[in-house]
Amino acid sequence: MMRKAQAKKLPLAPDGRFNDKLVTRFINNLMWDGKKSTAINIFYDAVDKITKVTGEDGYEVWKKAIANVTPAVEVRSRRIGGATFQIPAEVRPDRKISLSMKWLIRYSRERNGRTMADKLSNEIMSAAKGEGAAFKKKEDTHRMAEANKAFSHFKV
Repeated sequence: MMRKAQAKKLPLAPDGRFNDKLVTRFINNLMWDGKKSTAINIFYDAVDKITKVTGEDGYEVWKKAIANVTPAVEVRSRRIGGATFQIPAEVRPDRKISLSMKWLIRYSRERNGRTMADKLSNEIMSAAKGEGAAFKKKEDTHRMAEANKAFSHFKV
């Protein structure tokens, strides 16, 4: 049986303010119910808040946060001889970015604050400092991979 061809990746248009495709990708991940303009407003408000609070460029802080939350390894489940092993595996470059964005957004939604822009800006600032839930998630992922290094010869 032949496999179908992999779906083509649609090229992303860079965002209006920073002219960066990564920002567009982040906004698309942030978007709920197809409300892109709302997602855009939330992101830009968060960036403005970061600039106001830290005195640094909010966009640069966001990029640093993404870099800090990006995982290098992850564990993948693999069934071998009736047992399921957690096998450490390198993360594909595309998936690295995807995971870091999703973690930042997920943990900012879980934070407490008034608006989503507040929550997102706080999570981004703490991730840039190497703190916060999203950064902890990366550390936990790395720790899991380290703990299961003994099974790395199974390779996924």
